[in-house]
Amino acid sequence: MRNRRAALATLAGAASLALTLSGCGETTASGGKAHSGHGTIGIAMPTQASQRWLTDGKSVVDDLKAKGYDTKLVYGEDNPKTQVAQIEKLVQDGVDALIIAAIDNKSLNGVLQKAAAEKIPVISYDRLILNTQNVDYYVSFDNEQVGRLQALYIIDKLGLEKGKGPFNIELFAGSPDDNNTQFFFDGSMHLLQPYIDSGQLVVRSGQTALDNVTTLRWDGPTAKRRMDVVLSQSYRTRKVDAVLSPYDGISLGVLTALKADGYGSGSKPLPVITGQDAELPSVKSIIKGEQSQTIYKDVRELASVAADMVDDILNDKTPKVNNRRSYKNGVKAVPAHLLQPTSVDKSNYEYVLVAGGYYKDAQLK
Repeated sequence: MRNRRAALATLAGAASLALTLSGCGETTASGGKAHSGHGTIGIAMPTQASQRWLTDGKSVVDDLKAKGYDTKLVYGEDNPKTQVAQIEKLVQDGVDALIIAAIDNKSLNGVLQKAAAEKIPVISYDRLILNTQNVDYYVSFDNEQVGRLQALYIIDKLGLEKGKGPFNIELFAGSPDDNNTQFFFDGSMHLLQPYIDSGQLVVRSGQTALDNVTTLRWDGPTAKRRMDVVLSQSYRTRKVDAVLSPYDGISLGVLTALKADGYGSGSKPLPVITGQDAELPSVKSIIKGEQSQTIYKDVRELASVAADMVDDILNDKTPKVNNRRSYKNGVKAVPAHLLQPTSVDKSNYEYVLVAGGYYKDAQLK
């Protein structure tokens, strides 16, 4: 632990603060177990609009509290300028470390220089922060594997390996300012592109380049508007057989557009639709037979890894990593600890999500 933080850590450990939520989206929690040598960790999450990030924030706070740390949790509400200002305040407040899930992964260079000047270590959480030397570690899931699992689901359900086809597919990708978008898309297209090249899969919109299929801020209504246009321009007399969607919120937006166009009836069945994050509305949709699949990433485990990493850093131990070369942020390769995702559909959601304790049966009714 850095000696310059010892006095702050002792004061923070002595304070007993209730869990509060301010108008700017900041939550302060005291672990009640903090003692000399521990301190305060700043946690910057993207938005409270997504169930996934609420779970991440709570899980990180809980894991750090269990280790005796105080926390300051802020949500940027998908506004990069807000997040920069929040991180700047955390630096000014003298936090001992920062865990950051970036909204815009190219906007943090300036504020992270300020963190570096104060010798505050930075962990990039799930979304790799780009174009800065001042990020120490990265914790996430194997993001290319996420894309591969989505593609494999489409390949299996359409019977492409058995030579079936041709089928019509449309491609969606995540936000252009999120580095994970490239990894998800590359993982999927590595497996889907050969079927597109052979003609077994046909993208009738012609939109196959990543730049043409991104969805700013992973926004469902934005995805719906694009799907509306694709359907009206490219599918007047044809039907969509599959949609590659990288995230549950996008999947539900696509579903809304499809159902408005008459999909979901006996004569016009819904296409295969992938997703990610196992968010509750999408899991319910899967159970109903609408969305086909999602990728489950146990963010409780991700939060635990991040908390362990912070604890190691602040106690002069070397954090465990399992990838040192793949995640290059434009300045350096950031040492990473990657977890494995799981494909979930109607056939295994009870085993994976309910038996695994992520959801209770009553939540899925």
